[in-house]
Amino acid sequence: MVGAIEEGDSGEDKSGGARKQSRPSNWLTNFHRDLTTGAVMGGVVHTIVAPIERAKLLLQTQESNIAILEGGPHRRFKGMVDCIVRTVREEGILSLWRGNGSSVIRYYPSVALNFSLKDLYRNILRGNSQKGDLLSGPSANFIAGSLAGCTTLIIIYPLDIAHTRLAADLGRTETRQFRGIRHFLTTVHKKEGIRGVYRGLPASLHGMVVHRGLYFGGFDTIKEMMAKESELEVALWKRWVAAQAVTTAAGMLSYPLDTVRRRMMMQSGLDQPMYRSTMDCWRKIYRVEGIASFYRGAMSNIFRSTGAAAVLVLYDEIKKFMNWTGL
Repeated sequence: MVGAIEEGDSGEDKSGGARKQSRPSNWLTNFHRDLTTGAVMGGVVHTIVAPIERAKLLLQTQESNIAILEGGPHRRFKGMVDCIVRTVREEGILSLWRGNGSSVIRYYPSVALNFSLKDLYRNILRGNSQKGDLLSGPSANFIAGSLAGCTTLIIIYPLDIAHTRLAADLGRTETRQFRGIRHFLTTVHKKEGIRGVYRGLPASLHGMVVHRGLYFGGFDTIKEMMAKESELEVALWKRWVAAQAVTTAAGMLSYPLDTVRRRMMMQSGLDQPMYRSTMDCWRKIYRVEGIASFYRGAMSNIFRSTGAAAVLVLYDEIKKFMNWTGL
């Protein structure tokens, strides 16, 4: 919460005095509230941006999508608008929310854990450091963000890969490869075991280190800087502008990593995978498709980032409301 020094978001109070170190008891006291706050936002925000999310995933994975590569009725998409228009025409408007069920189930613990663990890790790092140490400054924000992202990903990865595969599944109900989350997970587990369910995890962790570190660390650092310069609480619109800038930058810088991780997810359950490893995936995309392919669907991701920016700002507002009501 911007300007709320008792929550440990700022390194110093408004008058320039030293911030009190967070005590270990505060970590657990605030953890359940952070968990609830993150969970409140997840489903609503992600449902709103679900059509753009599906368009982004279809564009990002079309070069490894069997339904397109087999040369059937499904052709490659030219861009975000073409993707959305053709999807609605061929599958119906509700198909834009395909995979949203798994996404909401995934997003509920994902957002909740990301935010609560990010705050927990940051408080631990700063609570065990002296003023002037490396971990007492902005670096704690970036490290905490990366750690929270990686921890959360390992926990919810089966839901993450299910969301990607269901969203990339083309055609109407009777022609699709998977009927739902349970069908995908059971089918892949029978064929490949737990390895299939966690296909692409190393590539995903690489992306989380960069994206979550910049996403959480960048916003928290800018938020602290704005709080130090202002006598009053920073205006909501200023925080939203900062959140949008950070979210867009984090998304673009980590987008090639995200493309590779999505491509690796698409290999799960295949008899003849296109890529032998994460490095092989990088190499083949660059040699066969060119560097532009790493950024396919990036424009959709920029539009989608509005939702991610809203999550950053609303998280503070909901925490503020919970503090005010004593929840």
